[in-house]
Amino acid sequence: MATVADDPVRQVELAEEALHAFDVDGAAAHLSAAIRGFTAAGDRRRAALACARLGDLFANFMGNLTAGRAWFLRATRLIEDEPPCVEQGWVAVAALGCDVDDPAALLAGAELALDRARRFGDVNLETKALADAGLAHVQTGRIAEGMALLDEAMALACGPADDVEAAGKSVCSFLTACYYSADFERAGSWADVLRRHGLIGKAPGVQVMLGNHCDAVQATLLCELGRWGEAEALLIQAIRQLEDTMHMPSWHPTIALAELRIRQGRLADAEMLLLGKEGHLQALLPAARLHLARGDHDLARATAVRGLRAVGDDRLRAAELLAVLVDVELGVGDLDAAAIACDDLVARADRLDVPGLQARIAAVRARVLAATGDVAAAIGTMETALDQLPAAGVPYLRAILLLDLVRLHDRAGNRAAASVEAARAAAALDGLDVVVPAGDAALLQRLGAAPPAGAGRTPRHTATLARDDQGWVIACGDTRARLADTKGLRYLAELVRSPGVERHALDLVDRVEGVASDAHAPDRRQLGDAGELVDSRARTAYRHRIEALRAQIDDALETGADQRAEALQGELDQLVAQLAQAFGLGGRSRRASSAAERARLNVTRALRAATAKLAESLPEAGTALDRRLRTGLYCAYEPDEADDVRWVVQS
Repeated sequence: MATVADDPVRQVELAEEALHAFDVDGAAAHLSAAIRGFTAAGDRRRAALACARLGDLFANFMGNLTAGRAWFLRATRLIEDEPPCVEQGWVAVAALGCDVDDPAALLAGAELALDRARRFGDVNLETKALADAGLAHVQTGRIAEGMALLDEAMALACGPADDVEAAGKSVCSFLTACYYSADFERAGSWADVLRRHGLIGKAPGVQVMLGNHCDAVQATLLCELGRWGEAEALLIQAIRQLEDTMHMPSWHPTIALAELRIRQGRLADAEMLLLGKEGHLQALLPAARLHLARGDHDLARATAVRGLRAVGDDRLRAAELLAVLVDVELGVGDLDAAAIACDDLVARADRLDVPGLQARIAAVRARVLAATGDVAAAIGTMETALDQLPAAGVPYLRAILLLDLVRLHDRAGNRAAASVEAARAAAALDGLDVVVPAGDAALLQRLGAAPPAGAGRTPRHTATLARDDQGWVIACGDTRARLADTKGLRYLAELVRSPGVERHALDLVDRVEGVASDAHAPDRRQLGDAGELVDSRARTAYRHRIEALRAQIDDALETGADQRAEALQGELDQLVAQLAQAFGLGGRSRRASSAAERARLNVTRALRAATAKLAESLPEAGTALDRRLRTGLYCAYEPDEADDVRWVVQS
């Protein structure tokens, strides 16, 4: 007598029941049994569908893209020699569109699926195929053509299509396209329709996951509008909502929050949010920017190059990655490499109808021109970029470009022009809820521009902290004093440079002690567990090894070495878990978080010793600084507009 275990059709049903109960492991076990049963019976079509479903489970529920891609590939191989059938279409678009790195591969799968959908009359498959094809066209720069296909897909999703999961994946491709092309207006107009149709909402499953994605796109718009506080609140709420409803990690809002944290200068926070996600292309760009902000140029370059290799003809994402690569080469002083990357950037972005992207590219070109000594051409490039910006909708980008122009005029020695542009920059920043880097704020004040809104009244006294070859010079009014160099003073300078910006104690240690190069970093096999040995140098070694493993996994998948890719993924997962423990994540056990705890104690002790020395020489200014200095796991210098003394770091 046949049993349930012998019935692959029943095993698929049990897998779906397990998924609805959020039993991911149970669902995987039932799907594996179904694949064995269908294969034994010679039913390659249904075996392929079960493989595709298992791949989807690994990729989207377990976060293991490596295993997911292996199962998608097996599904394709099972069915590729079958006569034309609708199952070939479903296998061709089994992956989420945003998880397919190369738009050429995404488009090929979508076109095959569209043919099968129309041949066999499957409107649900047609919806998914249209959405994926639209995303592929947008990524390769054919934005109008792609958006037309995506609009058609959304009309089907809100009409005759009745497969909620397929419609949900189609909406995901649509939102991804809107995000990359900065078409926030289109996303907003469809979001209302999708909510009314029940695809976006708070209910467990597709609704809350799509609601999460929609919130991430909305928060990105808020960031560009300079409304960072609103964006942060929306993202935190979205993350909590998904985690409370689905009991699984949030994805798109977490990555968007990491990008915001990088802009705010909260680099340790950003790293914790991105940890384990850098294998996905959505997280790769902010990861590259994080490494650049931290000053680890080798790691930023490796991450950007890996991304460029993965995206193929994707012009939108390639442009952003190349912009990072240009800044990396400028950071290490390789002007030839920077110029080559910049030329590639300009070529790939040619005729892309994304005004904000074109303006950012112009800023990159201006930085290259200025680095090569042609400051006049750099100024002209920046002025043209500003003239081409839309009149409304990009206030933060306009302010950033104006600050770049101020620096260029200042570098050229044209004080009058710099002052004029400084006034424009201050006006653009006025009313925006953003973090203005201390260096930019100081530049505006030096040029006589009104401080941005929120900077408060001008303090009665300005105290300065300046480093020279012999140590540190502190001054306030007519009083000056010299202090010996200490880690505490260097920590203090990092905080004073960015008033109001939180710095994780581990991040302060990294910034002050420097990032270890691969040549001098300890062997990862000698790093031990995530307890006493995970210091600044060891964390750097972990980051570099993780990036190297991701590149090796990509190589293995490209050559069809699935077993090697899975083995490398296992090693990668272990390293990510150990690095997470170093930040006190994953249970926050005392030993797991000892590196962070030790950094907290050492940094706090050093900072308090430094402020005590300052107060001996400058009692009033030192006391004011000590009162506004927050120490602990997160440190910050938080001046108040009522203070009579404001501290600044002089270059």
